[in-house]
Amino acid sequence: MPLNIDLQQILLHWMNLAILVGGLYFLLYKPVKQFMAKREEYYRSLDEQAAAKLSEAEKIKAEYQAKLDGADEEIRQSRTKAQQAVQKSAEDQLAQAQEQARQIVAHAQAEAEHSRERVLKESQRELRKLAAAATRKLAFQADPFDQFLDLAEGGAKYEDG
Repeated sequence: MPLNIDLQQILLHWMNLAILVGGLYFLLYKPVKQFMAKREEYYRSLDEQAAAKLSEAEKIKAEYQAKLDGADEEIRQSRTKAQQAVQKSAEDQLAQAQEQARQIVAHAQAEAEHSRERVLKESQRELRKLAAAATRKLAFQADPFDQFLDLAEGGAKYEDG
């Protein structure tokens, strides 16, 4: 052999290499591949669990959103009812106030009418007294016509005598 290459040595090295590769394949490659497959399966299951929990969370979120929307609608209805109740109460109070004002005005008118009648009766009574007094004075005086003429001329003042 010119370059000191022995075919038997090459075959032995190839056979050693094949045994080494086969041994490493069984000792290292299969366990590593199994480890990687288990790891991949573990992460896939985690991903599925996370996706399931996410979908469940979204479902719960949708339910709560629906409940919240329902509560908002309920609050809106309650607010509307409360506003209507307040408005009705205000209208009732206004009606009561108007009724009281009407009663006060009616009472004041009745009182004013009563007062007017009383003043009218009093003035008629005073007028009667004055007329009676004037009639008495005229009846007891000497000549009322002369007194009238004196007063009309502006001469002598009327004197009671």
